[in-house]
Formats: sequence, structure tokens, C-alpha cells
Amino acid sequence: MIQRVSAGLYSPIERDVRLDFFRGIGLWMIFLDHIPHDVVGWLTLRNYGFSDAAEFFVFISGYLVGFIYVPIVKDGMFMAALKRLWTRAAQMYVAHIMLFLIFTAQIARTVRRFDNPMYEDEFNVHNFLQHPDILIGQALTLRYKPVNLDVLPLFITLVAAAPFIVWGLVRRPNLTLLASVLLYIPSRIFDWNIASYPPGTTWYFNPFCWQLLFVFAAWCGSGQIEKYAPLIWSKLGMTIAVLWLLFAFLIVMTWHVPALGALVPKWMIKVIYPIDKTDLDMLRLTHFFALAVIVTSIVSRHWKPLYSKWLHPAILCGRHSLPIFCIGVFLSFAAHWILTQYTKGVWEQLSVSLLGIVIMIGIAWVLDRADNVPDLFVQVLEDEPEPAVGVGVMPEAVKA
Repeated sequence: MIQRVSAGLYSPIERDVRLDFFRGIGLWMIFLDHIPHDVVGWLTLRNYGFSDAAEFFVFISGYLVGFIYVPIVKDGMFMAALKRLWTRAAQMYVAHIMLFLIFTAQIARTVRRFDNPMYEDEFNVHNFLQHPDILIGQALTLRYKPVNLDVLPLFITLVAAAPFIVWGLVRRPNLTLLASVLLYIPSRIFDWNIASYPPGTTWYFNPFCWQLLFVFAAWCGSGQIEKYAPLIWSKLGMTIAVLWLLFAFLIVMTWHVPALGALVPKWMIKVIYPIDKTDLDMLRLTHFFALAVIVTSIVSRHWKPLYSKWLHPAILCGRHSLPIFCIGVFLSFAAHWILTQYTKGVWEQLSVSLLGIVIMIGIAWVLDRADNVPDLFVQVLEDEPEPAVGVGVMPEAVKA
């Protein structure tokens, strides 16, 4: 008999479909962004603002950590939370290593098959193919990462640290958020980062900086944001958010239309550039915050379109984010290979992009159906005395 020792551990949690939806949209954007010179890539966020899908995923992951695990730790189940989060970090580590091996094998085979060394240089696997004995060790320690495989090590690090972030949020939520800010500032000033391979390089996603978005999201997920909701979603707050999104849009348009760059004052150029992704520049961070304010004011928790069949494909992909992300990495390389080896016409770009998204949706559907299949298990009770088998009594094992 199960004893209800913790309300936080056994109480059902209503799934926020919005998170799955935006995570699914983010997966599609990552897939499209990883296909160079793809016309469909113009639909992604990075072409219209400072932030992109990376902020989506870090924020959603942090929000879920605060929303799910803070109540559990409040009920005294810190070890249960630590076990679950570290198990998740281990799963992501295994997924990253498997993705690394298969991805590099895919590129190596393409290089040999088509005698085109461009791929190994473009995706940073040249050194691995030349010195696999050295690079395997570097990959296992997350120091060596081919192009497009940078984000999983960041998530592994953040999820591994999540139990202690939650512990701080339970006891001193505002001080925990302040500590995150105080880590972010010197990390940017003194260029604190984790060493990578080859020597002299660092992680593309600096965890000392990106942890700020993760901790802030967990702080929001724990319910602290509700105290400031009247101010954030006030007319003033919404106006500031809209103006900031408009400013970011105008600046990004100067990247695509060089003639517009002359309209930007030189002093402003010196202030805002470079807009650094590695160290999570404040322009990117504040742009995402402004976007989140606007989106959450429109898309409520029970927004009716979320339960329509039209948005269900994105929700399916978001529900299985880890495997779909890994599949998306393979599909983006396959799409890039097709467009490079054969043709780069607009219709071909549309076709490979649409086909890739359809494949992601199909795999997500299969995974969702598999989750609905009941698990078969045998419960073994240790040190339980075996029942005596008398005349005319059939043992349970034989009956089964």
C-alpha cells in the first residue's frame, strides 16, 4: 500500500499545453535555422528580433523546473527531486553522445561518398576524423562539439545544477535570483566560460551567463512572478514591451537591408554591438522578456486554439522535445546535403523544409502512441515467505 507522505510528490499536476506548443515551434525553428540559405528560414524568430529559439528552450526548461520541483522540495522531498533531475541530465548526456557519434558518422560517410571535404570543415568534424582517439575523450567530457550540437551540453549543465537552484528558490527565492545576477555580471566582464576543444576555445553557450535565464524562469515557475503581475502586464509594461520589440525589429532589418544601416546613429551602433549570443547579451535577454510579456498576454493557459487539431502537431513535437531535437539535427544536415549536392531552387528549399517538419511530426506521433501503450512489469517483494503448495493447489507461477 502506498502511503501519501508528500502532497507535492503525489498530487497530479495539470500540463500547461502552452509550453509544449512553444517548444514544438522552437524545434521547427531550430531545424530551419540549421539549414543554410533556406528561404523557409525567414519564418523563424531570429530574422525579426535579437533572440531566437535557444531562449525558448532555456526558459521553458527552467519554468518547468520551478513549477514542478519547488512544491516537491517544499514537502521535504529534496532527494527525490535530485534523483529525478540527475536522471534527466544523464539521459540528455547519453542522447548527446549518441547524437555526436551518429552525426559524425553521417558526415564522414557523406564526405567519402561524394568526395567533398567541405562538410567536415563546415561542421567542425575534420579534427575528429583525423584524430578520433583524442577527440572521443574530448567529446565524452563535453569539450569537443561539432556544429549544431552545442545546446545539449548547456542543458545537461543547467539540469544537473537544478536541484540546488530549486533548494535556494524554496528558502530564499529573491536571494537566489540575485545570486544568479551576480554570477552573470562578472562572467560577462571577466569572460568566465568553460574551456572547449581545440585549446583556446570555449563553449558556444556560456553556462555562467545562460543560467540567468534558466534561474529566472524557475523563479517565475515557482510562483514568484505573480507578485509583480499587475505591474508587468499593465498598460505601461505592455507599451514598453511593444516598443522594445519594434526597436529590435528595425535594428535587425538593417542586417538584411544594408541601406537601412545608414539610418542608425553611430553612437547607437557602438552601444548595442556586438549582440553576443555566447554570453547572452542583455539585448537578447530583454528582447525575449518583451516577447514573453506580449505572448503570455495573448495566449492564456486555456487558450482555445491550443486544443484544436491545427496546433496539435506542434504540441506533439514539444511533448517529445529531446528525441525530436536529435532527429531535427539529422534532418537539417540531410536537407543541407540535398540542397548542396543537387539544387538550391526555391521549390526544392520549400520541399525539404516541409518534408523535414512532416517527418518530425510523424516521429512525435509514433512516440506519443508508444507512451499510451501500458508497461508490463513484475513486482518482486524481497524476503517474502513462499506460500506452501498443498495437494490440489496449483502454484501461482504455474497458473500464470
